[in-house]
Amino acid sequence: MFARCAMLLVAGVALVGASMAFAAAPADAKQVPTLTVPLAPDPSDDMGDSDTPAGPTPDAPATAADANEPVPIVEYDLSKLPAPVKALRERILAAAKTGDINQLKPIIDSGAHPPNLGADESQDKDPIAFLKSISGDPDGREILAILSDVLDAGYVHVEAGTPQEQYVWPYFARYPIDKLTPPQMVELFRIVTASDFDEMKGSGAYLFYHVGITPDGQWSEFQAGD
Repeated sequence: MFARCAMLLVAGVALVGASMAFAAAPADAKQVPTLTVPLAPDPSDDMGDSDTPAGPTPDAPATAADANEPVPIVEYDLSKLPAPVKALRERILAAAKTGDINQLKPIIDSGAHPPNLGADESQDKDPIAFLKSISGDPDGREILAILSDVLDAGYVHVEAGTPQEQYVWPYFARYPIDKLTPPQMVELFRIVTASDFDEMKGSGAYLFYHVGITPDGQWSEFQAGD
């Protein structure tokens, strides 16, 4: 009986020792590969390609350049305008402030080409009727008010030395709207509403009315859009 108990005791000790050794084994197994076996590179990772140099990706310099691209020079000094541009601006403003949209017709007819009003060729048949059709009132006075506000804003000189060269009002039409300063935002809200601006942020551009005049004094455009 005593011998049998002794045998059971020895077997129990052996089992306990084996269990402790088995429990300790995973801890040792985790440490070995962590210390001695490096992880294989991810094949989908471009940095794992030995031919790809370390450092910024090819897109990084372009992104930085875009972020640092200078904004257009905004002008308010009308004396810097070429004489034909200044004269035409004054004529358009004077006609708009009469409240009679028909006063724009002689100006439209005097150009080598009618200004682009944002419509198809039907606008050439009766541009005044077209302007009335896009105004919020039947007499076109709302569109005259917009025209006045636009031409009273700052301007930019764009595409210098090219066939597309012109002076554009308001400058927001060629200015990144995400770079507008607080004072410039006040200027913008004299022309559009805050809700209009929220919609424009989706496209990243000013989408309301703007005026273009060529250096030789031709009225090139008065339309909304980019």
